[in-house]
Amino acid sequence: MAFLSLLIVLSLFAAVHCQPSPPKGFLIDCGATVPSVIDNRQWLPDGNYVSVGVPKTVSIPGLLPTLSTLRSFPLLANAHRKFCYVVPAYRGAKYLVRTTYFYGGVNGVDSPPVFDQIVDGTVWSVVNTTDDYANGMSSYYEGVFVAKTKTMSVCVAQNTYTKSDPFISALELLILGDSVYNSTDFVNYGLSLVARHTFGYGGPIIKFPDDQFDRYWEPFGDSNPTIQSIRNVSASGFWNLPPEKIFDTALMSKQTMELQWPPGPLLNDTYYIALYFADNGNASQGSSRVLNITVNGIEYYRNLKVTPFGAVVFATKWPLSGQTKIILTPAAGSDVGPLINAGEIFGLLSLGGRTITRDVIALERVRNNLQNTPLDWSGDPCFPREYSWTGVSCSDAPQIRIVALNLSSMGLSGSLSPSIAKLTALTDIWFGNNNLSGPIPDLSPLRILQTLHLEVNQFSGEVPPSLGNITGLRELFIENNNLTGQIPDSLKTKPGLNLKTSPGNNFLLPSPPPAA
Repeated sequence: MAFLSLLIVLSLFAAVHCQPSPPKGFLIDCGATVPSVIDNRQWLPDGNYVSVGVPKTVSIPGLLPTLSTLRSFPLLANAHRKFCYVVPAYRGAKYLVRTTYFYGGVNGVDSPPVFDQIVDGTVWSVVNTTDDYANGMSSYYEGVFVAKTKTMSVCVAQNTYTKSDPFISALELLILGDSVYNSTDFVNYGLSLVARHTFGYGGPIIKFPDDQFDRYWEPFGDSNPTIQSIRNVSASGFWNLPPEKIFDTALMSKQTMELQWPPGPLLNDTYYIALYFADNGNASQGSSRVLNITVNGIEYYRNLKVTPFGAVVFATKWPLSGQTKIILTPAAGSDVGPLINAGEIFGLLSLGGRTITRDVIALERVRNNLQNTPLDWSGDPCFPREYSWTGVSCSDAPQIRIVALNLSSMGLSGSLSPSIAKLTALTDIWFGNNNLSGPIPDLSPLRILQTLHLEVNQFSGEVPPSLGNITGLRELFIENNNLTGQIPDSLKTKPGLNLKTSPGNNFLLPSPPPAA
Protein backbone atom coordinates (compact mmCIF):
# COMPACT_ATOMS: atom_id res chain seq x y z
CA MET A 1 0.00 0.00 0.00
CA ALA A 2 1.58 3.29 -1.02
CA PHE A 3 2.01 5.87 1.70
CA LEU A 4 1.25 9.42 0.59
CA SER A 5 1.99 12.61 2.43
CA LEU A 6 1.35 16.25 1.68
CA LEU A 7 3.55 18.99 3.01
CA ILE A 8 2.22 22.51 2.57
CA VAL A 9 4.82 25.17 3.25
CA LEU A 10 3.71 28.58 4.45
CA SER A 11 6.06 31.51 4.65
CA LEU A 12 5.26 35.03 5.85
CA PHE A 13 8.55 36.52 4.82
CA ALA A 14 10.79 36.30 1.80
CA ALA A 15 13.73 33.94 2.20
CA VAL A 16 17.07 35.51 3.01
CA HIS A 17 19.48 34.48 0.28
CA CYS A 18 23.01 33.84 1.43
CA GLN A 19 25.84 31.54 0.45
CA PRO A 20 25.45 28.30 2.44
CA SER A 21 28.39 26.44 3.88
CA PRO A 22 29.48 23.47 1.77
CA PRO A 23 27.99 20.17 2.90
CA LYS A 24 30.15 18.18 5.30
CA GLY A 25 31.70 14.99 4.09
CA PHE A 26 34.34 13.79 1.65
CA LEU A 27 35.11 14.70 -1.96
CA ILE A 28 37.53 12.09 -3.28
CA ASP A 29 39.30 12.53 -6.62
CA CYS A 30 40.00 8.92 -7.58
CA GLY A 31 43.46 8.32 -9.01
CA ALA A 32 44.71 11.78 -7.98
CA THR A 33 47.92 12.02 -5.97
CA VAL A 34 47.59 15.56 -4.62
CA PRO A 35 44.68 17.63 -3.23
CA SER A 36 42.96 20.15 -5.46
CA VAL A 37 40.47 22.98 -5.03
CA ILE A 38 37.57 23.01 -7.48
CA ASP A 39 34.83 25.65 -7.20
CA ASN A 40 36.22 26.63 -3.77
CA ARG A 41 35.82 23.08 -2.43
CA GLN A 42 38.71 20.78 -1.59
CA TRP A 43 39.00 17.43 -3.30
CA LEU A 44 41.25 14.81 -1.73
CA PRO A 45 43.48 12.22 -3.38
CA ASP A 46 42.22 8.71 -2.80
CA GLY A 47 45.30 6.97 -1.39
CA ASN A 48 44.09 7.09 2.22
CA TYR A 49 40.81 5.35 1.42
CA VAL A 50 41.73 2.46 -0.88
CA SER A 51 44.63 0.00 -0.85
CA VAL A 52 44.40 -1.65 -4.28
CA GLY A 53 44.10 -0.56 -7.88
CA VAL A 54 46.23 1.60 -10.15
CA PRO A 55 45.90 5.40 -10.60
CA LYS A 56 45.61 6.34 -14.26
CA THR A 57 45.47 9.58 -16.23
CA VAL A 58 42.87 10.17 -18.94
CA SER A 59 44.60 11.78 -21.91
CA ILE A 60 41.72 13.81 -23.30
CA PRO A 61 42.08 17.61 -23.35
CA GLY A 62 39.54 19.90 -21.73
CA LEU A 63 38.20 17.48 -19.12
CA LEU A 64 36.93 18.55 -15.74
CA PRO A 65 39.73 18.03 -13.18
CA THR A 66 37.90 15.16 -11.45
CA LEU A 67 37.55 13.32 -14.77
CA SER A 68 41.21 13.60 -15.76
CA THR A 69 42.27 10.80 -13.37
CA LEU A 70 40.70 7.54 -12.28
CA ARG A 71 41.55 4.39 -10.37
CA SER A 72 41.48 1.13 -12.27
CA PHE A 73 41.14 -2.30 -10.63
CA PRO A 74 42.43 -5.60 -12.02
CA LEU A 75 40.07 -8.04 -13.68
CA LEU A 76 40.63 -11.23 -11.68
CA ALA A 77 39.96 -14.81 -12.74
CA ASN A 78 37.13 -15.26 -10.25
CA ALA A 79 33.92 -13.69 -11.55
CA HIS A 80 32.85 -11.97 -8.32
CA ARG A 81 35.43 -9.70 -6.71
CA LYS A 82 34.96 -6.27 -5.12
CA PHE A 83 37.40 -3.42 -4.54
CA CYS A 84 36.39 -0.98 -1.84
CA TYR A 85 36.96 2.53 -0.64
CA VAL A 86 36.56 2.73 3.14
CA VAL A 87 35.67 6.25 4.30
CA PRO A 88 35.21 7.57 7.87
CA ALA A 89 31.56 8.29 8.73
CA TYR A 90 29.36 9.39 11.60
CA ARG A 91 27.38 6.40 12.78
CA GLY A 92 23.66 7.08 12.26
CA ALA A 93 24.21 9.99 9.86
CA LYS A 94 22.42 10.07 6.51
CA TYR A 95 24.72 10.34 3.50
CA LEU A 96 24.30 11.26 -0.12
CA VAL A 97 26.70 8.94 -1.95
CA ARG A 98 27.63 9.91 -5.49
CA THR A 99 29.96 7.99 -7.79
CA THR A 100 31.21 9.42 -11.10
CA TYR A 101 32.64 7.47 -14.03
CA PHE A 102 34.44 8.57 -17.20
CA TYR A 103 36.27 5.79 -19.00
CA GLY A 104 38.64 7.64 -21.30
CA GLY A 105 39.77 4.44 -23.05
CA VAL A 106 42.19 3.52 -20.26
CA ASN A 107 41.71 -0.24 -20.77
CA GLY A 108 42.77 -0.09 -24.40
CA VAL A 109 39.36 -1.14 -25.73
CA ASP A 110 36.67 1.10 -27.20
CA SER A 111 33.77 0.36 -24.86
CA PRO A 112 33.87 0.89 -21.11
CA PRO A 113 33.45 -2.13 -18.83
CA VAL A 114 30.14 -2.95 -17.18
CA PHE A 115 30.33 -3.82 -13.50
CA ASP A 116 28.54 -3.54 -10.15
CA GLN A 117 28.79 -0.95 -7.40
CA ILE A 118 28.26 -1.79 -3.74
CA VAL A 119 27.62 0.24 -0.57
CA ASP A 120 28.59 -1.61 2.60
CA GLY A 121 26.95 -5.03 2.21
CA THR A 122 24.40 -4.05 -0.46
CA VAL A 123 24.63 -4.29 -4.24
CA TRP A 124 23.60 -0.77 -5.22
CA SER A 125 23.41 -0.95 -9.02
CA VAL A 126 25.02 -2.02 -12.26
CA VAL A 127 27.39 0.61 -13.67
CA ASN A 128 26.90 0.84 -17.41
CA THR A 129 28.37 4.02 -18.88
CA THR A 130 28.42 2.84 -22.50
CA ASP A 131 25.82 5.25 -23.92
CA ASP A 132 27.04 8.29 -22.01
CA TYR A 133 30.64 7.62 -22.98
CA ALA A 134 29.70 7.21 -26.65
CA ASN A 135 28.21 10.71 -26.42
CA GLY A 136 31.33 12.13 -24.75
CA MET A 137 29.73 12.41 -21.33
CA SER A 138 30.54 11.17 -17.85
CA SER A 139 28.02 9.17 -15.82
CA TYR A 140 27.05 9.64 -12.20
CA TYR A 141 25.02 7.57 -9.75
CA GLU A 142 23.50 8.90 -6.58
CA GLY A 143 22.05 7.17 -3.53
CA VAL A 144 21.07 7.88 0.06
CA PHE A 145 22.25 5.60 2.85
CA VAL A 146 22.61 5.77 6.62
CA ALA A 147 26.01 4.89 8.10
CA LYS A 148 25.67 1.83 10.35
CA THR A 149 29.20 2.07 11.78
CA LYS A 150 32.06 4.55 11.93
CA THR A 151 33.00 3.84 8.31
CA MET A 152 31.18 3.36 5.02
CA SER A 153 32.53 1.25 2.18
CA VAL A 154 31.82 2.03 -1.47
CA CYS A 155 33.04 -0.64 -3.87
CA VAL A 156 33.26 -1.36 -7.57
CA ALA A 157 32.93 -5.05 -8.34
CA GLN A 158 33.50 -7.29 -11.32
CA ASN A 159 30.74 -9.66 -12.36
CA THR A 160 30.21 -12.20 -15.13
CA TYR A 161 29.49 -9.38 -17.59
CA THR A 162 32.70 -7.46 -16.76
CA LYS A 163 35.09 -7.74 -19.72
CA SER A 164 37.88 -5.33 -18.74
CA ASP A 165 39.19 -3.59 -15.63
CA PRO A 166 36.50 -1.78 -13.60
CA PHE A 167 37.29 1.81 -12.58
CA ILE A 168 36.00 4.91 -10.80
CA SER A 169 36.65 8.63 -11.39
CA ALA A 170 35.22 10.35 -8.29
CA LEU A 171 33.50 9.48 -5.04
CA GLU A 172 31.48 11.85 -2.82
CA LEU A 173 29.96 11.18 0.60
CA LEU A 174 27.98 14.20 1.84
CA ILE A 175 25.91 14.45 5.02
CA LEU A 176 22.22 15.25 4.51
CA GLY A 177 19.93 17.05 6.96
CA ASP A 178 17.91 14.93 9.37
CA SER A 179 14.61 15.84 7.71
CA VAL A 180 15.69 15.01 4.15
CA TYR A 181 13.84 11.92 2.85
CA ASN A 182 12.99 11.16 6.48
CA SER A 183 9.85 9.19 5.62
CA THR A 184 12.11 6.37 4.36
CA ASP A 185 12.84 3.38 6.60
CA PHE A 186 16.63 3.65 6.41
CA VAL A 187 17.06 0.74 8.83
CA ASN A 188 15.95 -1.62 6.06
CA TYR A 189 16.27 0.42 2.87
CA GLY A 190 18.48 2.78 0.92
CA LEU A 191 17.47 5.08 -1.93
CA SER A 192 18.92 4.83 -5.43
CA LEU A 193 18.30 7.89 -7.59
CA VAL A 194 16.41 7.30 -10.83
CA ALA A 195 15.71 10.92 -11.82
CA ARG A 196 15.74 14.38 -10.29
CA HIS A 197 14.50 17.15 -12.57
CA THR A 198 13.48 20.76 -12.44
CA PHE A 199 10.66 21.18 -14.96
CA GLY A 200 10.58 23.92 -17.57
CA TYR A 201 14.21 24.79 -16.86
CA GLY A 202 16.80 24.91 -19.62
CA GLY A 203 19.99 25.94 -17.86
CA PRO A 204 22.92 24.00 -16.39
CA ILE A 205 22.43 21.43 -13.63
CA ILE A 206 21.30 23.05 -10.39
CA LYS A 207 23.65 22.01 -7.56
CA PHE A 208 25.67 23.60 -4.75
CA PRO A 209 25.50 26.42 -3.77
CA ASP A 210 21.84 26.54 -4.90
CA ASP A 211 21.29 23.12 -3.33
CA GLN A 212 22.88 23.16 0.11
CA PHE A 213 23.51 19.38 -0.07
CA ASP A 214 24.90 19.47 -3.62
CA ARG A 215 22.17 17.29 -5.09
CA TYR A 216 22.00 17.47 -8.89
CA TRP A 217 18.74 18.79 -10.41
CA GLU A 218 18.80 18.29 -14.16
CA PRO A 219 16.78 20.43 -16.63
CA PHE A 220 13.64 18.90 -18.11
CA GLY A 221 11.32 20.23 -20.76
CA ASP A 222 8.62 18.72 -22.95
CA SER A 223 5.74 19.85 -25.16
CA ASN A 224 3.92 21.56 -22.27
CA PRO A 225 4.30 25.34 -22.01
CA THR A 226 7.04 26.67 -19.75
CA ILE A 227 6.72 29.59 -17.39
CA GLN A 228 9.46 31.42 -15.59
CA SER A 229 9.03 33.79 -12.68
CA ILE A 230 11.26 34.56 -9.73
CA ARG A 231 9.31 33.97 -6.54
CA ASN A 232 9.89 33.97 -2.79
CA VAL A 233 9.33 30.34 -1.90
CA SER A 234 11.15 29.44 1.31
CA ALA A 235 12.33 25.84 1.02
CA SER A 236 13.21 25.70 4.72
CA GLY A 237 9.77 24.33 5.52
CA PHE A 238 10.04 21.43 3.08
CA TRP A 239 11.30 18.24 4.72
CA ASN A 240 13.53 17.51 1.73
CA LEU A 241 14.92 21.07 1.71
CA PRO A 242 14.98 21.50 -2.10
CA PRO A 243 16.80 24.51 -3.60
CA GLU A 244 14.56 27.54 -3.99
CA LYS A 245 15.73 27.90 -7.58
CA ILE A 246 13.62 24.91 -8.71
CA PHE A 247 10.50 27.00 -8.10
CA ASP A 248 11.58 29.69 -10.58
CA THR A 249 10.36 27.63 -13.55
CA ALA A 250 7.47 25.26 -14.16
CA LEU A 251 5.58 23.33 -16.76
CA MET A 252 1.93 24.36 -16.95
CA SER A 253 -1.23 23.74 -18.91
CA LYS A 254 -4.60 25.44 -19.22
CA GLN A 255 -6.38 22.10 -18.91
CA THR A 256 -5.03 18.59 -18.40
CA MET A 257 -1.24 18.08 -18.38
CA GLU A 258 0.30 14.76 -19.38
CA LEU A 259 3.90 14.25 -18.37
CA GLN A 260 5.99 11.20 -19.28
CA TRP A 261 8.45 11.22 -16.45
CA PRO A 262 10.97 9.90 -15.71
CA PRO A 263 12.04 9.79 -19.35
CA GLY A 264 13.03 6.11 -19.51
CA PRO A 265 11.24 2.87 -18.59
CA LEU A 266 11.46 1.57 -15.04
CA LEU A 267 12.00 -1.91 -13.69
CA ASN A 268 9.06 -3.53 -11.95
CA ASP A 269 9.80 -2.35 -8.42
CA THR A 270 8.84 -0.01 -5.59
CA TYR A 271 9.77 3.68 -5.71
CA TYR A 272 9.95 6.85 -3.64
CA ILE A 273 8.37 9.78 -5.51
CA ALA A 274 8.37 13.46 -4.54
CA LEU A 275 6.61 16.11 -6.68
CA TYR A 276 7.08 19.84 -6.01
CA PHE A 277 4.62 22.64 -6.75
CA ALA A 278 4.40 26.40 -6.23
CA ASP A 279 1.89 28.77 -7.84
CA ASN A 280 3.48 31.40 -10.05
CA GLY A 281 1.46 34.13 -8.40
CA ASN A 282 0.28 35.51 -11.77
CA ALA A 283 -3.24 34.16 -11.57
CA SER A 284 -5.96 36.74 -11.08
CA GLN A 285 -6.77 37.69 -7.53
CA GLY A 286 -9.21 35.32 -5.93
CA SER A 287 -8.51 32.46 -8.32
CA SER A 288 -7.59 29.06 -6.99
CA ARG A 289 -5.20 26.45 -8.43
CA VAL A 290 -6.36 23.02 -7.27
CA LEU A 291 -5.38 19.86 -9.07
CA ASN A 292 -5.70 16.08 -9.06
CA ILE A 293 -2.73 13.83 -9.73
CA THR A 294 -2.68 10.32 -11.16
CA VAL A 295 0.34 8.12 -11.85
CA ASN A 296 -0.20 5.45 -14.51
CA GLY A 297 -3.94 5.82 -14.05
CA ILE A 298 -3.83 5.37 -10.26
CA GLU A 299 -4.91 8.27 -8.06
CA TYR A 300 -1.80 9.77 -6.47
CA TYR A 301 -3.33 12.82 -4.78
CA ARG A 302 -6.71 14.57 -4.95
CA ASN A 303 -7.55 18.23 -4.49
CA LEU A 304 -4.02 19.53 -4.03
CA LYS A 305 -4.22 23.28 -3.48
CA VAL A 306 -1.14 24.93 -4.94
CA THR A 307 -0.23 28.30 -3.45
CA PRO A 308 2.73 30.63 -4.00
CA PHE A 309 4.22 29.25 -0.77
CA GLY A 310 4.71 25.77 -2.23
CA ALA A 311 3.74 22.17 -1.63
CA VAL A 312 5.30 18.75 -2.05
CA VAL A 313 3.47 15.44 -2.35
CA PHE A 314 5.52 12.31 -1.80
CA ALA A 315 4.94 8.57 -1.84
CA THR A 316 7.36 6.32 0.02
CA LYS A 317 6.42 2.98 -1.57
CA TRP A 318 4.79 3.33 -4.98
CA PRO A 319 4.89 0.38 -7.43
CA LEU A 320 5.94 1.25 -10.99
CA SER A 321 6.94 -0.63 -14.11
CA GLY A 322 7.83 0.44 -17.65
CA GLN A 323 7.01 3.96 -18.90
CA THR A 324 5.48 6.27 -16.30
CA LYS A 325 2.77 8.80 -17.13
CA ILE A 326 1.81 11.53 -14.65
CA ILE A 327 -1.47 13.31 -15.37
CA LEU A 328 -2.37 16.59 -13.66
CA THR A 329 -5.98 17.77 -14.06
CA PRO A 330 -7.77 20.80 -12.63
CA ALA A 331 -9.98 19.78 -9.72
CA ALA A 332 -13.64 20.73 -9.63
CA GLY A 333 -13.90 24.43 -8.93
CA SER A 334 -10.33 25.26 -9.92
CA ASP A 335 -10.09 28.47 -11.95
CA VAL A 336 -6.69 27.78 -13.54
CA GLY A 337 -4.83 24.84 -15.00
CA PRO A 338 -2.18 22.68 -13.35
CA LEU A 339 1.54 23.27 -13.10
CA ILE A 340 4.55 21.39 -11.71
CA ASN A 341 8.00 22.62 -10.77
CA ALA A 342 10.18 19.61 -10.01
CA GLY A 343 10.28 15.94 -9.18
CA GLU A 344 12.48 13.27 -7.64
CA ILE A 345 12.18 9.52 -7.96
CA PHE A 346 14.31 6.91 -6.22
CA GLY A 347 14.33 3.15 -6.35
CA LEU A 348 13.74 1.63 -2.94
CA LEU A 349 16.77 -0.56 -2.28
CA SER A 350 16.50 -3.40 0.24
CA LEU A 351 19.67 -3.44 2.30
CA GLY A 352 21.82 -6.53 2.43
CA GLY A 353 23.15 -8.01 5.63
CA ARG A 354 26.18 -7.01 7.69
CA THR A 355 28.88 -9.09 9.30
CA ILE A 356 28.77 -8.76 13.08
CA THR A 357 30.98 -5.80 14.04
CA ARG A 358 33.32 -7.57 16.45
CA ASP A 359 34.18 -10.14 13.78
CA VAL A 360 34.89 -7.39 11.23
CA ILE A 361 37.22 -5.62 13.68
CA ALA A 362 39.04 -8.84 14.56
CA LEU A 363 39.51 -9.89 10.92
CA GLU A 364 40.77 -6.42 9.99
CA ARG A 365 43.41 -6.75 12.70
CA VAL A 366 44.38 -10.15 11.34
CA ARG A 367 44.65 -8.58 7.87
CA ASN A 368 46.79 -5.73 9.15
CA ASN A 369 49.43 -8.22 10.41
CA LEU A 370 49.65 -9.93 7.02
CA GLN A 371 51.28 -8.98 3.75
CA ASN A 372 50.02 -9.91 0.28
CA THR A 373 46.45 -10.51 1.39
CA PRO A 374 43.88 -11.03 -1.40
CA LEU A 375 43.07 -7.83 -3.28
CA ASP A 376 39.39 -7.96 -2.34
CA TRP A 377 39.97 -7.89 1.44
CA SER A 378 38.17 -4.61 2.08
CA GLY A 379 34.59 -3.63 2.81
CA ASP A 380 32.27 -6.11 4.51
CA PRO A 381 33.86 -9.59 4.71
CA CYS A 382 30.61 -11.54 4.18
CA PHE A 383 28.32 -9.27 2.14
CA PRO A 384 27.08 -9.15 -0.46
CA ARG A 385 27.14 -12.96 -0.31
CA GLU A 386 28.43 -13.34 -3.85
CA TYR A 387 31.22 -10.86 -3.02
CA SER A 388 32.51 -12.28 0.28
CA TRP A 389 36.26 -11.99 0.81
CA THR A 390 38.49 -14.59 -0.82
CA GLY A 391 39.05 -17.46 1.60
CA VAL A 392 36.36 -16.33 4.07
CA SER A 393 33.26 -18.41 4.84
CA CYS A 394 30.36 -17.00 6.81
CA SER A 395 27.37 -18.27 8.76
CA ASP A 396 23.72 -17.77 7.94
CA ALA A 397 21.37 -15.38 9.76
CA PRO A 398 20.42 -14.11 12.26
CA GLN A 399 23.95 -13.09 13.37
CA ILE A 400 26.44 -13.24 10.53
CA ARG A 401 29.71 -14.66 11.84
CA ILE A 402 32.98 -15.68 10.18
CA VAL A 403 33.18 -19.48 10.46
CA ALA A 404 36.20 -20.47 8.34
CA LEU A 405 39.42 -19.03 6.92
CA ASN A 406 41.07 -20.89 4.04
CA LEU A 407 44.16 -19.01 2.88
CA SER A 408 46.39 -21.95 2.06
CA SER A 409 49.02 -21.33 -0.66
CA MET A 410 48.15 -17.62 -0.97
CA GLY A 411 51.73 -16.32 -0.75
CA LEU A 412 51.07 -14.66 2.60
CA SER A 413 53.81 -13.32 4.84
CA GLY A 414 53.77 -11.52 8.17
CA SER A 415 52.48 -12.95 11.42
CA LEU A 416 49.26 -14.36 12.80
CA SER A 417 47.61 -11.72 14.98
CA PRO A 418 46.32 -12.78 18.43
CA SER A 419 43.05 -11.11 17.33
CA ILE A 420 42.23 -14.25 15.37
CA ALA A 421 41.22 -15.75 18.73
CA LYS A 422 38.37 -13.20 18.85
CA LEU A 423 36.71 -14.83 15.84
CA THR A 424 34.98 -17.18 18.21
CA ALA A 425 32.69 -18.77 15.58
CA LEU A 426 35.65 -20.23 13.65
CA THR A 427 35.55 -23.96 12.98
CA ASP A 428 38.41 -24.13 10.46
CA ILE A 429 41.67 -22.21 10.04
CA TRP A 430 43.82 -23.12 7.04
CA PHE A 431 46.99 -21.04 6.55
CA GLY A 432 49.23 -23.82 5.25
CA ASN A 433 51.97 -23.37 2.65
CA ASN A 434 52.64 -19.66 3.14
CA ASN A 435 55.55 -17.72 4.66
CA LEU A 436 54.09 -16.74 8.02
CA SER A 437 56.45 -16.27 10.94
CA GLY A 438 56.36 -15.50 14.64
CA PRO A 439 54.62 -17.47 17.38
CA ILE A 440 51.37 -19.39 17.14
CA PRO A 441 48.93 -17.30 19.21
CA ASP A 442 46.77 -18.67 22.01
CA LEU A 443 43.66 -19.99 20.27
CA SER A 444 41.92 -21.44 23.32
CA PRO A 445 38.93 -19.00 23.02
CA LEU A 446 38.05 -20.77 19.74
CA ARG A 447 36.06 -23.43 21.51
CA ILE A 448 34.40 -24.89 18.43
CA LEU A 449 37.56 -25.00 16.28
CA GLN A 450 37.85 -28.33 14.46
CA THR A 451 40.81 -28.02 12.08
CA LEU A 452 44.00 -25.95 12.30
CA HIS A 453 46.42 -26.13 9.35
CA LEU A 454 49.62 -24.10 9.79
CA GLU A 455 52.03 -26.45 8.00
CA VAL A 456 54.85 -25.26 5.70
CA ASN A 457 55.40 -21.80 7.18
CA GLN A 458 58.05 -20.17 9.36
CA PHE A 459 56.27 -20.21 12.72
CA SER A 460 58.64 -20.25 15.69
CA GLY A 461 58.46 -20.66 19.44
CA GLU A 462 56.57 -23.32 21.33
CA VAL A 463 53.23 -24.91 20.54
CA PRO A 464 50.63 -23.44 22.93
CA PRO A 465 49.54 -26.21 25.34
CA SER A 466 46.08 -24.59 25.42
CA LEU A 467 45.38 -26.07 21.98
CA GLY A 468 44.75 -29.34 23.78
CA ASN A 469 41.85 -27.74 25.65
CA ILE A 470 39.84 -27.15 22.47
CA THR A 471 37.34 -29.97 22.79
CA GLY A 472 36.39 -30.43 19.13
CA LEU A 473 39.88 -30.07 17.60
CA ARG A 474 40.41 -33.08 15.32
CA GLU A 475 43.18 -31.91 12.93
CA LEU A 476 46.38 -30.05 13.83
CA PHE A 477 48.99 -29.81 11.07
CA ILE A 478 52.11 -27.86 12.10
CA GLU A 479 54.90 -29.69 10.26
CA ASN A 480 57.64 -27.85 8.35
CA ASN A 481 57.95 -24.79 10.59
CA ASN A 482 60.62 -23.58 13.02
CA LEU A 483 58.84 -24.59 16.19
CA THR A 484 60.81 -25.53 19.29
CA GLY A 485 60.22 -26.93 22.76
CA GLN A 486 58.20 -30.04 23.38
CA ILE A 487 54.91 -31.18 21.94
CA PRO A 488 52.44 -30.61 24.78
CA ASP A 489 51.11 -33.76 26.42
CA SER A 490 47.60 -32.30 26.09
CA LEU A 491 47.96 -32.78 22.31
CA LYS A 492 49.83 -36.07 22.26
CA THR A 493 47.17 -37.74 24.38
CA LYS A 494 44.12 -35.99 22.91
CA PRO A 495 41.61 -38.62 21.69
CA GLY A 496 40.69 -38.47 17.98
CA LEU A 497 43.25 -35.79 17.09
CA ASN A 498 45.07 -36.13 13.76
CA LEU A 499 48.38 -34.51 14.75
CA LYS A 500 51.19 -33.83 12.27
CA THR A 501 54.30 -32.24 13.77
CA SER A 502 57.24 -33.40 11.67
CA PRO A 503 59.37 -33.06 9.67
CA GLY A 504 60.88 -29.58 9.76
CA ASN A 505 60.57 -28.53 13.42
CA ASN A 506 63.05 -28.59 16.28
CA PHE A 507 61.05 -30.26 18.99
CA LEU A 508 62.91 -31.60 22.00
CA LEU A 509 62.55 -35.21 22.85
CA PRO A 510 60.78 -35.75 26.14
CA SER A 511 63.10 -36.21 29.11
CA PRO A 512 63.63 -39.84 30.07
CA PRO A 513 62.05 -40.95 33.33
CA PRO A 514 64.36 -40.77 36.35
CA ALA A 515 66.38 -43.94 37.11
CA ALA A 516 64.84 -46.25 39.67
